[in-house]
Amino acid sequence: MDFTKIIEPLNDAQRAAVTAPNRAMLVLAGAGSGKTRVLVHRIAWQIQVEGIPAHSILAVTFTNKAAREMRQRIEQLLNISTHTMWIGTFHGLAHRLLRRHANAAKLPDTFQVMDSADQLRVIKRIVAAMNLDEGRWPPKQIQWFINAQKDEGKRARHQLESGDFYLRQMLAVYKAYEETCDRTGLVDFAELLLRVHELMRDNPDLLDFYQRRFLQVHVDEFQDTNTIQYAWLRLLTEGKDNLFVVGDDDQSIYGWRGARIENIFNFQKHYKNHELIKLEQNYRSTGNILNAANKVISMNEARMGKELWTNAGDGEPISLYAAFNELDEAYFVVERIKAWVNEGGLRSEIAILYRSNAQSRQFEEKLMSTGTPYRVYGGLRFFERAEIKNALAYLRLMANRHDDASFERVINTPARGLGAKAIEDIRLLAKEQEVSLWQASALLVEQKAPSPRARTALAGFMDLIERLSQETGELELYQKVELVNEHSGLVYLYQTEKGDRGEEKLENLVELINAARLFDAEQENEENLSELDLFLAHAALEAGDMQGDDFDDCVQLMTLHSAKGLEFKLVFMVGMEEGLFPAQQSADDIIRLEEERRLCYVGMTRAMRQLYLTYAESRRIYGRENYPKSSRFIREIPPELIQEVRLRGSINRPGNPINTTGFKVQSHRFNLGQRVGHAKFGEGVVLQIEGEGAQERAQINFKQAGVKWLMLNYAQLEAL
Repeated sequence: MDFTKIIEPLNDAQRAAVTAPNRAMLVLAGAGSGKTRVLVHRIAWQIQVEGIPAHSILAVTFTNKAAREMRQRIEQLLNISTHTMWIGTFHGLAHRLLRRHANAAKLPDTFQVMDSADQLRVIKRIVAAMNLDEGRWPPKQIQWFINAQKDEGKRARHQLESGDFYLRQMLAVYKAYEETCDRTGLVDFAELLLRVHELMRDNPDLLDFYQRRFLQVHVDEFQDTNTIQYAWLRLLTEGKDNLFVVGDDDQSIYGWRGARIENIFNFQKHYKNHELIKLEQNYRSTGNILNAANKVISMNEARMGKELWTNAGDGEPISLYAAFNELDEAYFVVERIKAWVNEGGLRSEIAILYRSNAQSRQFEEKLMSTGTPYRVYGGLRFFERAEIKNALAYLRLMANRHDDASFERVINTPARGLGAKAIEDIRLLAKEQEVSLWQASALLVEQKAPSPRARTALAGFMDLIERLSQETGELELYQKVELVNEHSGLVYLYQTEKGDRGEEKLENLVELINAARLFDAEQENEENLSELDLFLAHAALEAGDMQGDDFDDCVQLMTLHSAKGLEFKLVFMVGMEEGLFPAQQSADDIIRLEEERRLCYVGMTRAMRQLYLTYAESRRIYGRENYPKSSRFIREIPPELIQEVRLRGSINRPGNPINTTGFKVQSHRFNLGQRVGHAKFGEGVVLQIEGEGAQERAQINFKQAGVKWLMLNYAQLEAL
């Protein structure tokens, strides 16, 4: 039998994993070490050499894309069809099993699977039926609670009586939700996994059938499994020792959504006769990048330990740039991108990675201003995010009461007791009378047409908009935005949303305040519009242009979490500061800090050829200038692996003579960080300078007037 096609492309460690005897095996696969190849070639080896029937192979992964890739590669390798093989995601395979055994799983044959939006709608109806205040019991928070309980294998009935009122109420909603789903034959994503585990656990004959059916069980990205997923895998392989898992404890970054890094450690306890193989040869990055990443991740105590290496040579040192502020950071990154493209590189080979979605705004604005196409990978652009659109809708209503789209968006956001019937009444009257929704609402309140509860809520909403408009009339733009965030209830709404999603939305609202503070209303204001009107127009325009399609040659912007599994020739990891990355709430929590360090390791190992780390010496957060330390992750990299990048010319930080970079910066009449005076705006500090000759302009942060862009030929600035 000729099996050279299976083993010839493999290195020694990969070959050992692929050809190992059929028993429990943990393959510790470092970043870029070829883990998918090992899984595919292992399955091919078992079919072609070990003689295991294709229909007796079970392979589980986390995305449909990964499952499709696995199928295609097996078919190409063996020239066979994979339609009899069970290859799919946890949710997909669980759904397949439940369809086959719906009655045994106590489900109707016609059960329907709900997506996340459907699930939320069901929860909202239950909250309304239980007469609970959505402001106090946000449906999204309840959804998060229910799914987290299911991920841990817990039903409402499993919980002990508690003196905690909050927990008692959440469990009551969970119980009502379960009853509703059982009555209507609905199954959510978390239920698929829990129900299939219970199906196997409670039906010994069925479990025995599938234990005999699946002679080999393979799992990809094992470090991302949660409690119920691992419990199901253990049931299927109990007493068989036929579980083959590929994972990397150093890339476990999803603890916030239920992944349990403990599973990869417990595997060795639960499968005592297992074999451990480490894949450490990296085929992606240069030696300097790998050495730096190895050193950073070695600071974690809870890890199994491995050392990535490559035959590709050391490559360029890691570049470190200390920006004057976040504006300078964005300017530097975009200039380096332009230099890369000018030298023949593609924009699609570049990624800007950040810890928080809120950080994207500065880079989006700079990329747009230079005409550089970009794409926000796996997420929305800043001004397209729901929480930002909600805040802007309040501002638009303050500027124009007859903006129907904005009215509909926030009439019940946050929830204020206006049901679908009341809102439909407003729509019908507006259509009937040919007036705006605001005018129709005023008529309904005046005529006392809605129910007393709806009338009170509607009148309260209209009064809120009027008060916000009056109270913010004389305030600076950023103060208006800040007041709207608070008084609208949006801040409280996202504070009560559990998990990282709520924190991320709050960060975005803060960044909206920063955007308003830095907004220059004097540029191109030929219509003499108000600052608020100009800002709203600016937001609308930024939400509409320059977003590249999937296959365009455009720069990729994404969070570090979204970057896992991807690779780019040029990577910028930005905002490398204490309090930002690692996040402030993780600094004193060893478990969270180690996950943040793993996230840093993931980010660094996305880079193939060149890695830039940037941080700002000052950054405006919550309306205040902060002076953060550089991230501890930077300080954990050996100095000999880092090359500090400095701008040349006269754009210098005060008292800081500097070296050169690979691109030229025009010499200007003022320096970055220099104190200047202006006849109207008073004293300020130069933040940024661009252009030359008649087009030369400076961005200046004035003590009293805030940040302004001024044309230097006309500004008559005086150096102080």
